[in-house]
Amino acid sequence: MKERVTDAEIIDQDEKKFDLTLRPKKLSEFVGQDKLKEILSITIEAAKQRGEAIDHVLFYGPPGLGKTTLANIIANELAVELNTSSGPAVEKPGDLAGILTNLNERDVFFVDEIHRLNHVVEEYLYPAIEDFRLEIVIDQGPSARTLKLNLEPFTLVGATTRAGLITSPLRSRFGLILHLDYYSTGEIKKIVLRSADLLEVEIDDEGAFEIARRSRGTPRIANRLLRRVRDYTQIKGDGDINKKIAKAALKMLEVDEMGLDEMDKKLITTIINYYDGGPVGLKTISMAIGEDQGTIEEIYEPYLLQKGFLKRTQKGREITERAYKHFKIDPKKNSSKDLFEK
Repeated sequence: MKERVTDAEIIDQDEKKFDLTLRPKKLSEFVGQDKLKEILSITIEAAKQRGEAIDHVLFYGPPGLGKTTLANIIANELAVELNTSSGPAVEKPGDLAGILTNLNERDVFFVDEIHRLNHVVEEYLYPAIEDFRLEIVIDQGPSARTLKLNLEPFTLVGATTRAGLITSPLRSRFGLILHLDYYSTGEIKKIVLRSADLLEVEIDDEGAFEIARRSRGTPRIANRLLRRVRDYTQIKGDGDINKKIAKAALKMLEVDEMGLDEMDKKLITTIINYYDGGPVGLKTISMAIGEDQGTIEEIYEPYLLQKGFLKRTQKGREITERAYKHFKIDPKKNSSKDLFEK
């Protein structure tokens, strides 16, 4: 799978460092997710007044919307340490014990991709987050014994893009379960302006809007596009970003006004040109565009379904009337001439 500028996942270590420099440190700096922020603000302030750890928090939603950023903000607002891990990284109960026994009172333990926790490790986590104690079984058979360790009260913050894969016992132990939704174009525009200011790049409102409306409602994609447009104007322009420069840079990147990229267009036009707009099976599409079925289903289709360009039926995938209108294709003539020149 080739690198996609519209992929909401972090692409490489270089982007990870870039992403870290733009993350807000306080709730007041965090743009969007207003209802979620209000809940967190009240919870954090109440816990600070009582001198207690806040309830365990589960953030769920698509990638790139700020789950990790919010975990950092919680720790900053509480003035405590943030300890970070991920579901696949905590392989054995001993790994979990090593992390939890080193936590100080009220610290935040952040687990990304928490739905991928080993089930054995998850069982050990239950008493840790419920009663702040850890029970480790030593040896096996008749000589087996349980070692009980008391833990400092801490806050578990979990993040997942697949909330449905989290087991019910684990989900029930979170005091706050908060959903992050896609951002509006106006909110993304504010994020672009803030990021440009941090990067010391001159950008006007129209330039910020052009980037924002192609960002799929995702701050991480917006910041990546901003970075690419910054590079473009440095070489092709005068260093400043305006509407003209932004449009030219994004055209070069093949990201259109709706945030559709080359692969999105290829998937849609393949169904239109070779299968009369559908219905067509996923396996057939996979073979036609040379892409793995899982990648199509998990990476490409969600945004097309969200925007109403594609629909799933019992017979297969179908292109919608909205997609035909967006690409200026007459369903009757079924022609996509000059599509990729847009």
